[in-house]
Amino acid sequence: MKGEEGGLDRRKAYILATVVYEYVATAEPVGSQTLTQKYNLGVSSATVRSEMAELEAGGYLVQPHTSAGRVPSDSGYRTYVDSLMAPEELGAEERRRIRDELNDASRELDDIVEGTTRLLSRLSNNLAFVTKPQQDAQTFKHIQLIWLSPRTGVAVVVTSLGVAAQSLFELGADVGPDDLTRLSNALNHRFADRPLRDVTDRDIGLVVGEVGLSDELHAAVSTAVHSARSTEAPAIAAAGAQNLLDQPEFQDIRKLRSILRIVEEQRTLYDVVSDAMLSDAPSVKIGRELGSEELADLSVVTVPYRFGPHAIGMLSILGPRRMPYARLLALASGTAEGLSRRLSDAEPDL
Repeated sequence: MKGEEGGLDRRKAYILATVVYEYVATAEPVGSQTLTQKYNLGVSSATVRSEMAELEAGGYLVQPHTSAGRVPSDSGYRTYVDSLMAPEELGAEERRRIRDELNDASRELDDIVEGTTRLLSRLSNNLAFVTKPQQDAQTFKHIQLIWLSPRTGVAVVVTSLGVAAQSLFELGADVGPDDLTRLSNALNHRFADRPLRDVTDRDIGLVVGEVGLSDELHAAVSTAVHSARSTEAPAIAAAGAQNLLDQPEFQDIRKLRSILRIVEEQRTLYDVVSDAMLSDAPSVKIGRELGSEELADLSVVTVPYRFGPHAIGMLSILGPRRMPYARLLALASGTAEGLSRRLSDAEPDL
């Protein structure tokens, strides 16, 4: 632990970190006598009590009841996470467990993501949620134009993570199966491994023109690619809501019901973590930083996962503010690494 961090001198910083550690472990307000008896602070109980009073005056601690015990405030947790917390790493056994469970998962993308979510909720004993990959972060693998009749067919766009979209098309003039095969081959030659977002209508039109086919096929291919490149907020897989029942903060059923209602609103969950996607780095949001009074008793740890060089989704743990942040960051990071490796080692079945 570093001294002179977060505007605190070394002793206050150590006492704040110790209060956070003790409160996370016990869920009970922490008093000076408890700290003096359990931790080697090197000062008297009276000195600890005075330092805690100054930490309270500075907004780092709050006194929830008339007892002498205090708990960390949002500012106290933030200072701890940003400046005082010692990082943790997963052990070899935990890494092996994550790797083995992900390797045993189905090769279907949705199954992989949902299995990862269940695994993380079990490991963290909190609620876990994972945003499914946005299609525009994937690469174009191939397109198949399937002939159904002289004037109808199906366009199937396949990305690096599976079948992204398929659409039926109708034409005003006859086309043969060989024509669709030639166009499929030309498109695949031109666009294979290109980021999906870079497959433009103009480029598609140039390829269709080179093959000598109609603008209607240009429109059919563009429609399928646009469908695959949807910019809607990604779907979210969530698991472990029942874990919140075990937390003393949520014994009030009305409070828990309010939280679970928000959790069911996928747009709200996505908004909570969307800015972490932009920063492409692990993040922690604490209490009112989540932007909702109903979520003010919660914190969220978020880590991006990747396919190749691209961050394509977010893996998050939601629980009480009184959470072991270093431990959960290590779990989220280790699971995100395992998920990224799973996606990169073997493409899901198409």
